[in-house]
Amino acid sequence: MRKKWIIVAVTVGVVMLAGFISWGPIVSKVEQPKYKILESDGEIEIREYDPMIVAEVIVQGDRKNAINQGFRYLADYIFGNNTANNKMSMTAPVTQQQSKKIAMTAPVTQHAKESGWAVHFTMPSRFTLDTLPEPNNKNVILNEIPAKRFAVIRFSGMNTNKNLSVHEKKLLTYMSENNIDAASTPIYAFYNPPWTLPVLKRNEVLIEIENNR
Repeated sequence: MRKKWIIVAVTVGVVMLAGFISWGPIVSKVEQPKYKILESDGEIEIREYDPMIVAEVIVQGDRKNAINQGFRYLADYIFGNNTANNKMSMTAPVTQQQSKKIAMTAPVTQHAKESGWAVHFTMPSRFTLDTLPEPNNKNVILNEIPAKRFAVIRFSGMNTNKNLSVHEKKLLTYMSENNIDAASTPIYAFYNPPWTLPVLKRNEVLIEIENNR
């Protein structure tokens, strides 16, 4: 009898583990921004993204804490904390970009007064700016983003500062070697829930490039 219960317990454990492993990729199969690949070289792509609308919040602090806090603000908005009490579908990825406020009397390349992180959710494509409900949290802003081109590197693993830095440097080296001019600071994109196994995670670093590419 004891052997039978051990077999049952092991079987249940294997099933639960399989479900746990597959759950991350399954729930990550949500709407994503549309783009076309213009060039491809291994793990690096040049993409052209369609116009999109994003919900954005600026959060101060270190990168990891900023994205966690920004995620909570934005999830709160799409799950009903808005003027219509409207719940919206989750999309992927969650993106994060360093943001700087520039002194009004200074050139835009100098004298950053305050730095932070801009965290974004892409809004479901069925919405327009006119049909999206207004956020109740005034820190959440809705922005329409025009079509843009990006150099992108895709990788798996944890979204640690070290992993992001390694792949950001690879992307910048590729851009330099191919005479591709950057038009923005790097954007970090995360596609999966935290419990997804690292080997199954999809992370990206994106850098906007000049349209004359």
